[in-house]
Amino acid sequence: MSSDMSDQQMQLLIDLHKNNERQGPGGREETELAMYLAGVDFHAPMTVADIGCGTGASSLTLADHLNAHITCVDFLQDFLDELQQRAHAAEVSEKITTLCCSMDALPFEPASLDMIWSEGAIYNIGFEAGIRNWRGFLKESGLLVASEITWTRDERPAELQQYWEQAYPEIDTASVKIAQLEKNGYQVLGYFILPKECWLENYYHPIANNADVFIEEHDGSESAHQIIASEREEIALYEKYSDYYSYGVYIARKTGK
Repeated sequence: MSSDMSDQQMQLLIDLHKNNERQGPGGREETELAMYLAGVDFHAPMTVADIGCGTGASSLTLADHLNAHITCVDFLQDFLDELQQRAHAAEVSEKITTLCCSMDALPFEPASLDMIWSEGAIYNIGFEAGIRNWRGFLKESGLLVASEITWTRDERPAELQQYWEQAYPEIDTASVKIAQLEKNGYQVLGYFILPKECWLENYYHPIANNADVFIEEHDGSESAHQIIASEREEIALYEKYSDYYSYGVYIARKTGK
């Protein structure tokens, strides 16, 4: 969810997404899998940042499993307020601190984090810029887990290629993303793609099911209709071409200091 839009558009997107469990494709089992592939010690004390956390689907899963203090970062206070309520209900609020700021202006001290987590959000500053800029916050041998929109085939239909190159020019294959990690001082520990249910059941269907109510709640405004039309276009594109792209989950360890 980009910050480069009008206040009205931003508020509409907040209203559309904040009551859903997720603000992007993902799943609890996939978050758990990434932790295991990272080789996390579930008993050792950890300092973690969940960057672009939204309302906290991944944050709460991390809090359930880790002996960690988790700083949950998002540039939307509305999402963080919802996260705090969910953390309290899940009885993990003592493990969580929220931080409202941009992911390209993080206030962490150098080499202060055991792990950086970011599901479906690093695209806001670009994958390579994110992994490069965030590396300095990790302790020696610190862990990075980030999901990134990724081509899963070398050749794509022109319609799909054009859509994503306009929406996110950094979309590429896993081999390119892994090479970027290695070039920027990481050892890749694991990689997998999100299955279709992470897109459909966990993310797109809740939006589609609430679309008419959302438009009604916003008095049938043109802006509300435009937001829903854009979401429906994206959903239809995924349903048509899901074999060609997904989110790749990249698990890596910082090398050197």
